[in-house]
Amino acid sequence: VQLQASGGGLVQAGGSLRLSCAASGRTFSRFVMAWIRQAPGKEREFASAIRWSGGTTYYRDSVKGRFTISRDNAKNTVYLQMNSLKPEDTAVYFCAADESWSLPGINEYDYWGQGTLVTVSS
Repeated sequence: VQLQASGGGLVQAGGSLRLSCAASGRTFSRFVMAWIRQAPGKEREFASAIRWSGGTTYYRDSVKGRFTISRDNAKNTVYLQMNSLKPEDTAVYFCAADESWSLPGINEYDYWGQGTLVTVSS
């Protein structure tokens, strides 16, 4: 499994970015795809996830209403639309995947992509 994350950048508070995670190497119908983020000097934390089959979505409380996760089956790509960004959203965002019927714990994802840096200026 290969995961290629992209879309990070520098944005002012209140702005928007869309992250993409292109997945390859497996059929992902039984996978949970997630965005995990790590702010400078802090531990990794769950941001959002989507079950590939059925599209059930999950969000951490602090991003609910601002972030939207989605997937494009034809492109094998997962997106994270981030609106109303705040300085506290600044982090490296990692795409992760796990073949699981339940939402994995943050350290249980088997596959990780490289991170993409999101910087939100105040």
